[in-house]
Amino acid sequence: MRVFSVENVIEEFEELTKDVRSVQVETLKRILEENREAEYLQKLGLGGRTDPESFRACVPLVTHPDLESYIQRIADGESSPILTGKPVTSISLSSGTTQGKPKYVPFNEFLMQDTMQIYRTSFAFRNKEFPIGNGKGLQFIYSSKQVRTSGGLIATTATTNVYRSEQFKRTMKDMQSQSCSPDEVIFGRDFGQSLYCHLLCGLLSCNEVQLVVSTFAHSIVHAFRTFEQVWEELCTDIREGVLSSKITDPSMRAAVSKLLHPNPELADSIHNKCKGLSNWFGVIPALWPNAKYVYGIMTGSMEPYLKKLRHYAGSLPLLSADYGSSEGWIGANVNPKLPPEEATFAVLPDIGYFEFIPLTKDSEEQDLERNASTTRYSEYEPVGLADVKLGKEYELILTNYAGLYRYRLGDVVRVAGFHNTTPELQFVCRRSLVLTLNIDKNTERDLQQAVEEASKLVEAEKLEVLDFSSCVDRSSEPGHYVIFWELSGEARDDVLRCCSDCLDRAFVDAGYMSSRRVKSIAPLELRLVRKGTFRKVLDHYLSQGAALSQFKTPRFVGPANVKVLQILCDNVVASYFSTAYD
Repeated sequence: MRVFSVENVIEEFEELTKDVRSVQVETLKRILEENREAEYLQKLGLGGRTDPESFRACVPLVTHPDLESYIQRIADGESSPILTGKPVTSISLSSGTTQGKPKYVPFNEFLMQDTMQIYRTSFAFRNKEFPIGNGKGLQFIYSSKQVRTSGGLIATTATTNVYRSEQFKRTMKDMQSQSCSPDEVIFGRDFGQSLYCHLLCGLLSCNEVQLVVSTFAHSIVHAFRTFEQVWEELCTDIREGVLSSKITDPSMRAAVSKLLHPNPELADSIHNKCKGLSNWFGVIPALWPNAKYVYGIMTGSMEPYLKKLRHYAGSLPLLSADYGSSEGWIGANVNPKLPPEEATFAVLPDIGYFEFIPLTKDSEEQDLERNASTTRYSEYEPVGLADVKLGKEYELILTNYAGLYRYRLGDVVRVAGFHNTTPELQFVCRRSLVLTLNIDKNTERDLQQAVEEASKLVEAEKLEVLDFSSCVDRSSEPGHYVIFWELSGEARDDVLRCCSDCLDRAFVDAGYMSSRRVKSIAPLELRLVRKGTFRKVLDHYLSQGAALSQFKTPRFVGPANVKVLQILCDNVVASYFSTAYD
């Protein structure tokens, strides 16, 4: 095994971030030289120039729809250089939870190298604060279906492109973070069977596990909600040394069976620890006593799961993973001690060329109490990585080696500080609107805050909101907001009526409040769905090729997302209309 040097990685990062302006100029030059033969760039008239000024003057800002025809040609098998100089070898699929269908995004070896650089950098800073020994990781990671495009390219999720790489396996081994589970579990064809085997393999290695990991916080919460249901069956498997008959995938069954032998002592220990827990509080440190932390993406749409994750983690710290997307990486968490709600991400200036659109509130709204997601923004000319200002908010623009040039990610970020000269970004929200009927504008963050406020009422009844989503109902005039809740148990009607009122009042966007007062938006409707509904939503996305580790519950279901809307509506058991503005 190669020796991973935390000191060397940190030293390299410190050097890299001393002068990000120079690094960015050089990075842009390398990207444009690498892809100088690309049809897309040649049509824009750069003429071989690689300086930032020429690049900005010639290359327009774009979003994914602007590039779809180019990416489709790549997927169809055109061998000419279209977006990149060298052929694109595979396609990444976004999770598809936002628009209802996944997007095609080019993936190449450069993105793989960026991924490993991000992993090594964040691990070095993490290991400095929370050192782990030579152990294993309980990693809830999953492959997704791999399909061939009409041109013969493999199309799969970005995480699967990473997990199937030998480079990923070597890096995890170097960082002493190998999975407890064999590849047959990670790449299994049935997610339910893979999850069961992940839990079983984790229990078999309970004293070796140093960290508990998944791509998203949701996946870890989902894993332990499942554990609550199957823990006794897992104990039986360990006690008897025979894998449950519900594991029918032949290769997975063979690989996990090799790890099993009768161990009644371990089974009894796990059984007694589980019986001794109070409502599963602290189950992770109880069963994995040498675990140092729980790790995954915990910002943005993952924040609603933090309360439940803290319940399972007990005294263990929650560490937020790095900042990126299916399109590419942006920054590493080099301040791992910060709680997830305050997490910042230091931009790696050599993995892409970054620009930022300054966002300021429209002047007529300056005096209103607003947050970033409800604000109507005025845009200014993009600035470079070296020119962002502390405390200001921006929309992020990405240029990378995989054929994305001045690509608007749609994320609003705030500059929270600097590590040497590179900015440390806080994720604020997705800029795209979620709920809107006319002049009202509310985003995922607004919805999240409204649900957090209203959920306090059911928490007082010893219940919890397991998951939630929303839509707008235009079936009658005027239209209204619909919030879907799945609860852990039954709540009284009077409590739920108060919840619908609270949700309605919690949307503080000026356009929404004024529209509600004049009744141009009808009362908000809270719809309760039966238990297991959001599992059906998850199963739908998995059947479409999504990976469990990449899944994000869609917080807004648009009219084009017919199947998910049907699942939610078909499982409604009760509804409550707000009287907040009566």
